[in-house]
Amino acid sequence: MFKLFLHCRPGFEGECAAEIQEHAVAHGISGYCKAKAESAFVIFQPHDPAAASRLHEEIDFAEFIFTRQWFVVVAESNDLPLTNRVTPLIEGLRVLPAAVGEIFLETPDTNQGKELSALCRALERPLEEALRKAGCWQPQAEQETVRLHVCFLSGTAAYAGYAVPANSAPWSMGIPRLRFPRGAPSRSTLKLDEALLHFLTAAERERLLQPGMSAVDLGAAPGGWTWQLVRRHLRVIAVDNGALAPELLDSGVVEHVRADGFRFQPSKPIDWMVCDIVEQPIRIAELAAQWLVRGWCTHSIFNLKLPMKKRYQEVRRCLAHIDERLQEAGIAYALACKQLYHDREEVTVYLYRRTA
Repeated sequence: MFKLFLHCRPGFEGECAAEIQEHAVAHGISGYCKAKAESAFVIFQPHDPAAASRLHEEIDFAEFIFTRQWFVVVAESNDLPLTNRVTPLIEGLRVLPAAVGEIFLETPDTNQGKELSALCRALERPLEEALRKAGCWQPQAEQETVRLHVCFLSGTAAYAGYAVPANSAPWSMGIPRLRFPRGAPSRSTLKLDEALLHFLTAAERERLLQPGMSAVDLGAAPGGWTWQLVRRHLRVIAVDNGALAPELLDSGVVEHVRADGFRFQPSKPIDWMVCDIVEQPIRIAELAAQWLVRGWCTHSIFNLKLPMKKRYQEVRRCLAHIDERLQEAGIAYALACKQLYHDREEVTVYLYRRTA
């Protein structure tokens, strides 16, 4: 029965499946994936069911690129009674390894899934009460707890299981609920907002995005990413031959340089380089590596626009190229890569120079 449920972006089930297979093999676990196109999830079934829990403990969730959220499946049902879904769910959860400290009622990220959101809200309180009566609901417990995940595929079908909060996404389905901010010049602003939320802790955001720090936004127009930096009071050089939103220029902390982002060179080192240029991903990977090799920036966030085919392989190729360039230069660095919720046919990379 034990298997892994992995949330992903619709249309990227193949990449998600390839990723979990690769990690499982690296940990000496064999198994197979069930993945339906546009379903927004993948099931990984190890040949040894006990290995599902082991993989959840041993694979660092931060290493996943295309997996938004995951949990160990301990029960599944295709015939939940419409009059009482909670009781059979509770029966299947008696094998949880620890008390439940949090509940995520989820659906796949599809239009059909969105239609089940009202059901999820309606079942949250009854499920809490049932867990409390069973003696396994301890939301403020001092001892270690697990997060309960119940993912509904329909009104009568669901997968249920658990995740270790420290090794999974902090948001239901792996999706942070961000609102488009008033005044932002484009919806792309949410991509950088989510990236800063995903890659940096609250303490890191406070330390690394202090007022007065410097940034360069390559391919800035109309200014969605620049807007995020300005709202954090960084001084920004916005590089683009296109026009910027006038309110950004009125902020007093933005310099607009009309230039090609691939040719621009800062006159002195800056703290952050961000880039959302639409270009071949390997060219963006080389550009980002160059900024660290030449000492032009310390931290960078950039997007890799993916091809229609062999997307997983292309991401791996780009990350390997960055590694090779920085290794040759003798630069200690750290890198994280994720397909964020607000990304589309792309992934976001956070790359920075280690100082210690």
